[in-house]
Amino acid sequence: MPGYLKASDLPQVIPVFPLDGAVLLPGGRLPLNIFEPRYLNMVDDAMAGARIIGMVQTRGGSREKPKLSPVGCAGRITSYTETPDGRYLITLTGVCRFQPGEELPVQTPYRQVAPKFDMYESDLNAPPADGLFKDTLFFDVLKNYLDAQGLEIDWETAKNAPPDALVNSLAIGLPFDAAEKQALLEAYSIADRRDALMALMEIDSAGPDDDEPPPVQ
Repeated sequence: MPGYLKASDLPQVIPVFPLDGAVLLPGGRLPLNIFEPRYLNMVDDAMAGARIIGMVQTRGGSREKPKLSPVGCAGRITSYTETPDGRYLITLTGVCRFQPGEELPVQTPYRQVAPKFDMYESDLNAPPADGLFKDTLFFDVLKNYLDAQGLEIDWETAKNAPPDALVNSLAIGLPFDAAEKQALLEAYSIADRRDALMALMEIDSAGPDDDEPPPVQ
């Protein structure tokens, strides 16, 4: 991402978009359909500034102002379209994970935080992920999961994609629940995320427990 070489290059204050079930990862792309007035306002302000929005899930609290999860990911608006009915179709490209830090008392209808990027500064200059798939096991697990879920992907594209981009794209796009997506987001390294992703796919593609008694006829 141009201009962001270290944590101090990133904005000191960012708007946050609390959205459960959706996570963004560094280098990943997340399409969003924005229609609530407060978040339309947020996008307008972001487009007029650094174009940075923090995606973060929640963890309870009041319905009006739920608590923010301990880790989110800042993304830059890299695609923007306004629809005839006033919605914004945007794409965020992940820049760097952050800890929400202090929430600021603001007049804007959307929430803003002073993010802590330091712990995840390596997201800005991640080394090549060579050797992430040393054998075919990852793709075997992926195939079993997709078959179990009735999903399909372009295998040629998947196998030719950079390993880190593939892992992050799957973590963003596959239908895991909010807690599982948060665990993938919080995995510190790409290798940790690969292992967590494989574990989740193996769990979700497993059949019924063989030790369970047969149903009564």
